[in-house]
Amino acid sequence: MTDTPTFRSDVTVELVKHSASDTDVLWAARVSTAGEQSLEEISKDPERSKGLINYLMRDRHGSPFEHNSMTFFVSAPIFVFREFMRHRVGWSYNEESGRYRELEPVFYLPGEDRKLVQRGRPGKYEFVDGTPEQHAALGKTMEDSYRQSYAAYQELLAAGIAREVARATLPVGLFSSMYATCNARSLMHFLGLRTQHEQARVPSFPQREIEMVAEKMEAEWARLMPLTHAAFNANGRVAP
Repeated sequence: MTDTPTFRSDVTVELVKHSASDTDVLWAARVSTAGEQSLEEISKDPERSKGLINYLMRDRHGSPFEHNSMTFFVSAPIFVFREFMRHRVGWSYNEESGRYRELEPVFYLPGEDRKLVQRGRPGKYEFVDGTPEQHAALGKTMEDSYRQSYAAYQELLAAGIAREVARATLPVGLFSSMYATCNARSLMHFLGLRTQHEQARVPSFPQREIEMVAEKMEAEWARLMPLTHAAFNANGRVAP
């Protein structure tokens, strides 16, 4: 354990295990009309498979997209996780605990490309680039605050205060980590709300930091289920 803070502007998303493919969707969908079929039978007509997945997405037959699983390891600031856990249906979470382990001094600092200034009113606003002076002030203020809060945390621990009490001095910019497990349907709902995309039928305005996580998850999912991902995009990125 080190008491020297580390500052990050990125997030970590790793696909640690999965049981997810386009054939899972086809298998689940066709049982309603054809009964049980082998994967070989299901996969032998690629164009038919593509058409069926697109039909299910377009007409919002959602349950076939639930018969799969993906588990991600995510490392991100605590404030990202608090937004993340608004997504409850079809998700399971296990986050590292500040009750049982001493928390590492890893903190979030926005990168130079992070838009800093909000213009307009809630529901009708935009974010624009900050000035170099604003970026410099933000970096210095956040670093000073992080160092002070972590020093207070260490002082309390050294005084014998329980970890679960001492952690209250720490900010939401502290990095945490978790395992997050979902299926394709729940992931699509998450992506529809937490990404901005030119093909989205319904606009969304996510905070950039959770969008960074969402983009990395989407890249992994697109690799596993390319037909499903393509149908999601083609039908306005609305979860079925």
